[in-house]
Amino acid sequence: MGAGTALCGPRDWNQTWHANIPGMTWCFESSIIAWIPCAYLWICFPFYYWYLRHRNRGYIRMSHIFKAKMALGFILVILCFSNVFFMVWEKSQGTPRTPAFFISPAVVGITMVLALFLTQAERMMGIQSSGVLLIYWLLSFMAALAMFSSKIQHALERYSIPQGFLKDHFHHVTTYLYAGLVLGELVLFCLVDHPPFFSKADNNPNQCPEASSSFLSKITYWWFSGLLLRGSQHALGVDDLWPVRKQDSSEEIVAWAEREWKKCHSRTQQKMESATFRKGQKTESGTAEAEETEALLQSKQSQSGLLLRMFWSMFGTYFLLSTVCLVICDVFLFSTPKVLSLFLKFFEDEAAPSWLGYFYALSMFLLGCLQTVFEQRYMYMCLVLGLRLRTAVTGLVYRKILVMSNASRKAATTGEIVNLVSVDVQKLMDLIIYFNGTWLAPIRIIICFVFLWQLLGPSALTAIAVFLFLLPLNFVITKKRSQFQETQMKHKDERAKLTNAILSNIKVIKLYGWEKTFMEKVLGIRRQELQALKRSQILFSASLVSFHSSTFLITFVMFAVYTLVDNTHVLDAEKAFVSLTLINILNTAHSFLPFSINAAVQAKVSLNRLAAFLNLEELNPESSSRNTSGCVQASITIRNGTFCWSKETSPCLRSIELSVPQGSLLAVVGQVGAGKSSLLAAVLGELQATDGCMTMKDTAAYVPQQAWVLNASVEDNILFGKEMDEAWFNRVTEACALHPDLETFPAGQKSEIGEKGINLSGGQKQRVNLARAVYQKASIYLLDDPLSAVDAHVGQHIFEQVLGPNGLLKDKTRVLVTHTINILPQVDNIVFLVDGMISETGSYQELLQRNGAFAEFLRSHVTAEEKPHAGFPAVGDTKGAITTGNGPSQEKPLSGNSVKCAVRRETIPVSQECTSAAATRGGLTKAERTQHGRVSAGVFGAYLKATGPALCVYIVLSFTCQQAMAFSRGYWLSLWTDDPVHNGTQQHTQLRVGVFGALGVVQALGRFACTAAVLLGGVLASHQLFLQLLSNVMRSPMLFFEQTPIGHLLNRFSRDMDAVDSVIPDKLKSVLGFLFNLLEIYLVIVVATPWAAVAIVPLTVLYAAFQHFYVTTSCQLRRMEAASRSPIYSHISETFQGSSVIRAHKDQQRFISKSNFLVDENQRICFPGAVADRWLATNLEFLGNGIVLFAALFAAMGRTQLSPGTAGFSLSYALQITGVLNWMVRSWTEIENNIVSVERLREYLRTPKEAPWTLNGKLQGQVWPTEGRIEFRNYSLCYRPGLELALRRVSVTINGHEKIGITGRTGAGKSSLAVGLLRLVEAAEGAILIDGQDIAQLGLHDLRTKITVVPQDPVLFSGSLRMNLDPLNQYTDADIWTALELTQLKNFVADLPEQLEYKCTDQGENLSTGQKQLLCLARALLQKAKILILDEATAAVDLETDVQIQSMLRTQFRDSTVLTIAHRVNTVLDCDRILVMENGRIAEFDTPEHLIAQKGLFYRLMEESGLA
Repeated sequence: MGAGTALCGPRDWNQTWHANIPGMTWCFESSIIAWIPCAYLWICFPFYYWYLRHRNRGYIRMSHIFKAKMALGFILVILCFSNVFFMVWEKSQGTPRTPAFFISPAVVGITMVLALFLTQAERMMGIQSSGVLLIYWLLSFMAALAMFSSKIQHALERYSIPQGFLKDHFHHVTTYLYAGLVLGELVLFCLVDHPPFFSKADNNPNQCPEASSSFLSKITYWWFSGLLLRGSQHALGVDDLWPVRKQDSSEEIVAWAEREWKKCHSRTQQKMESATFRKGQKTESGTAEAEETEALLQSKQSQSGLLLRMFWSMFGTYFLLSTVCLVICDVFLFSTPKVLSLFLKFFEDEAAPSWLGYFYALSMFLLGCLQTVFEQRYMYMCLVLGLRLRTAVTGLVYRKILVMSNASRKAATTGEIVNLVSVDVQKLMDLIIYFNGTWLAPIRIIICFVFLWQLLGPSALTAIAVFLFLLPLNFVITKKRSQFQETQMKHKDERAKLTNAILSNIKVIKLYGWEKTFMEKVLGIRRQELQALKRSQILFSASLVSFHSSTFLITFVMFAVYTLVDNTHVLDAEKAFVSLTLINILNTAHSFLPFSINAAVQAKVSLNRLAAFLNLEELNPESSSRNTSGCVQASITIRNGTFCWSKETSPCLRSIELSVPQGSLLAVVGQVGAGKSSLLAAVLGELQATDGCMTMKDTAAYVPQQAWVLNASVEDNILFGKEMDEAWFNRVTEACALHPDLETFPAGQKSEIGEKGINLSGGQKQRVNLARAVYQKASIYLLDDPLSAVDAHVGQHIFEQVLGPNGLLKDKTRVLVTHTINILPQVDNIVFLVDGMISETGSYQELLQRNGAFAEFLRSHVTAEEKPHAGFPAVGDTKGAITTGNGPSQEKPLSGNSVKCAVRRETIPVSQECTSAAATRGGLTKAERTQHGRVSAGVFGAYLKATGPALCVYIVLSFTCQQAMAFSRGYWLSLWTDDPVHNGTQQHTQLRVGVFGALGVVQALGRFACTAAVLLGGVLASHQLFLQLLSNVMRSPMLFFEQTPIGHLLNRFSRDMDAVDSVIPDKLKSVLGFLFNLLEIYLVIVVATPWAAVAIVPLTVLYAAFQHFYVTTSCQLRRMEAASRSPIYSHISETFQGSSVIRAHKDQQRFISKSNFLVDENQRICFPGAVADRWLATNLEFLGNGIVLFAALFAAMGRTQLSPGTAGFSLSYALQITGVLNWMVRSWTEIENNIVSVERLREYLRTPKEAPWTLNGKLQGQVWPTEGRIEFRNYSLCYRPGLELALRRVSVTINGHEKIGITGRTGAGKSSLAVGLLRLVEAAEGAILIDGQDIAQLGLHDLRTKITVVPQDPVLFSGSLRMNLDPLNQYTDADIWTALELTQLKNFVADLPEQLEYKCTDQGENLSTGQKQLLCLARALLQKAKILILDEATAAVDLETDVQIQSMLRTQFRDSTVLTIAHRVNTVLDCDRILVMENGRIAEFDTPEHLIAQKGLFYRLMEESGLA
């Protein structure tokens, strides 16, 4: 008071402004009002100037905008100081002036100088649009406006006394000039200056417009509108999006993360070492050991803390800034109920001036807008932070994969690593948004109770009682629901497992005609799953009603207690509707708290998992030394080397002494498990050296035993990052026998190789691997059995052209692990390994002469094969099985044509020919269809039809009724608050309370009915759509399965089905709820203030426009984002599998760059997706605030006709509109994104289907076939239109009971005969007759159940042995035991714990390949069909068992026609007749003796196999 008097004089300070026309004293305006912007700028100045000094973006050249800003600024400074001088002059003339007249313009003038200085500083630092100065000029303009209006009012008052006006003309003129100039500055600061001249930022013309947009555009996200407009006009492509910003790029963030991680890690390591040392010093006794263990345990716990510290040091400041935004947002959030309270008091006070109502209306609008701006800025910062966090984690995880030791690789699978960068990172991103809720939500709840106490006194505490009552109820519901969800998930996992087994082995299921059986199994599980889902959804409806009714319950209990406890407690509009607003805030905070706590708990688990992975053991870079001193001649030297795979395991190589001279060929041989691959791993530095040393000279190339190919073109796989040298490339592919393959590929060397080489045969993959290594032109080649996966004659070609003394690598050092014994005479040296130790070393002749372990090894293999010729044959692969062919004798060179012919079709019989046929322009599988634009109405129609039209009508009616109840409840409350007060009490209080409670209960029941109806309707729709999907897929022909990757189909059965089960019904329930809620709010506002309809209609049109722009673009961005995620995971998977090859070629940096690129491409799509959400939320909330403004303005205008209760009713509902608008669009977007799943499920309705499974009237009552006579009549077969014929006009008759061997080179058409016989592919021309019956006239199951096939790859399903042997449950246990006895399996099964009920794992992985093959034979024995097809059925069993089985088949199937498709000639030598195929035609067909005598193709095949 004293200060005010000193400043303004005795009369001019303490005057009120509560009058009919708002007015403020001159001194108040020129001091307090004028000084607010000054204080703001001086407070911001030190922080902002520090920020500018550290954020140099290059300077901006002087533009017209800058010159105008400076010019207006200088005029303003002159104006301010002229005011000061004028006051000094006036005082000198004797006019009395208070200090405020001098101080105020001086302070404003000095602040203007500061503003000009900051404007210049911003230009020098490259700031194109300033938020700090814009806010300063906005505040200055508001202050100027206050003074301007005051002067106008002052002039109007003195208008009748011209002398008075003229007397003060100087101040009038300067005030008007000042206001105009400040307005000019404000407009200029809303504009954007030129981009910086010497900017370090990316100069890409397509860069993100955020950096070059104005401050207003930034806070409202209008800079994003261009992309939304583009997305609504045409389908968006990646090129339409901006490149990732430099500060968000992998290059910047991952490098930063690596630095911080190393820093934190080294600090912890130092602490650990010093702690361990100190504890070791303490005592000599056993306690030292215990303390060391304790230190280790502490370090385990500190791993996640270490990661957290790293994240905090990187992102902590940015996160704190976002938290400040949220706190400011909360201040505005709690200001709104206070202003509403004042507004409703204004209604009750008839004497209050009208302008006050407009002021409160405007205040609510401004508070709402400011709350929106700060909340959306918080969300934006959190999402940007989340994306940066994901980039950092993905980068760290990827780099870790490249340095993981073998022990670490056992601790983490590909799936777990992918989960780290998808699921776990998402949990951390969620935490960023939810973390502040853990401490802010309780504060919000406390503030709500404080405010409620102020309104209702102790009655407010009854809300706590309601919470405590609802808590156990919700707990019981949640617990029960989680049990049902667990049951549902268990069934879902079972279904997924069975579906995966069916789709993986669909060929076998079709061969046996088991589709119906397996469909019934799947549907049985599905029924149980839906039953659990149904119960879960009913409980979900109950929990939703419990949550939504909590607002009503709290209101009801508080008002009932408040009014009934004391008659003098009057419930007026202010108490009722401000309480409702506070209870809505309370409920939001209350519901947010569990999410926050849950997010924190889940993030802690994810943080631990990430930390554990990043702390896994790494390879020691010193394991493989490149130091060549002292070993000039030798390329590889190992001195007394002892190596192990990890610290915990025993050594796998012991006392290794090895020297490999430069340019020599060393063969490493030995039994399975002798340590051959380990030796190569040791040379590469992949093993831990516990003793000795290893040195390697120059560069190395490595061909692993398990071929590793990238999902890229053949060319990219071979070049492997090197430049293209056309001549060398052709030489390499020719030598590796790849030319014939490249000719058949649709785009030659540009053809794409599928994921994990799915569309290449084993031999092709291995040859691509070999070509990659050869192309590198390395000095040393480490080759881990590259010949095992190729045919013998192709292997011979590769040895001669690449590996041998005259091959491409003849001058290079080669270490070759091999099982192909016939090449050993041509190698320089041989190392024979036994149990991890070198048993013998020397040349082939030296080792034979020694007659030691190596010679014994050779003899054992000759005996096993019983081959008459002198050359040594090829031996089995590393699993002990016999290889698919034997090496040709050394005397007979291999003709080029035979290699070409063998290689040309070295593919998997049916699937590969189809897959390569499906190739278009080099892609080898059909790409998954991506939807563009909005989803068609037909898809929604299909979903509603699956739900049921009657249920849809019921749902709409039930929603209408429950919303009508909600409206009635609110209207009843407004009537209650308007009840007149007599003698300090309201009448009919008990009636009001009773009806209010009854309406709430009825509304809750209505809500339960409509919610349950939507969710259960979703279950019905799910059932129908799943049934359609399953039957459509199972009825599809084999071609469909070969063109459609299994991943796409599993996606339909899992992710898409899950969306239909859970997501769509939930979001549909939300959309309907919010839609009816919105209609209710509109109705309330229009009923209270009919004129508000004039504003509501255009705002709703705007809302529809915003929704259209957003949904169209957002859906496209989400689809693109989902598509861009898969390559990241595939790349991680590929890198994990091929890390040893990448390290061997020293190619880590290229793969890291590829990972960075893929992550950045994903971020490039994620960022606009996140901004789109902010754009929508900001604009919709502004719209909602607009509706609040108009509702309040029209209420203030009609205050004489409007009761306080109705005004409160209208405004408390209007305040909810921002949330309703926002969530409604979000829910609708979710529906549009997920309804695509319905479209994808129905996609297979239109795909071609195979012939009917059964045909009525055919074979009924007949026994067929009786003999098993097969006749091919001019039969041709084509796997797909446009592809060459696989079989060409084949005509042959096979008599009943005859045993036929079918042989020929790879790809000659052997398996195609079986494919045609079983109608897996329909005939292109001609016919097949069995016992005179044309098989094309039969149902597929009628045909296939009469033919038994034992396929090359033994297939078992997850389930009991009994189920695998007899899926249709047709045979007795005795029959099954007999079949097992005949296949040598009876003793094995009898020794199993559950015998026939023994559970086979997926693909029968707990049985050996030989046992699985024998089980498939037992399955065939049970069926005892008249026709048996054996497709290399004994490839995986040893020779002795093979002989026994062949003899058993001869006796058991003596009355059946047996077709044996042989890849090994010796298998078919005892058949009655042999059918030799070549290029899809019958080359020869006669008895073995005649064919050998003819010396034709069959004889040549025998020669190549070393049998002739």
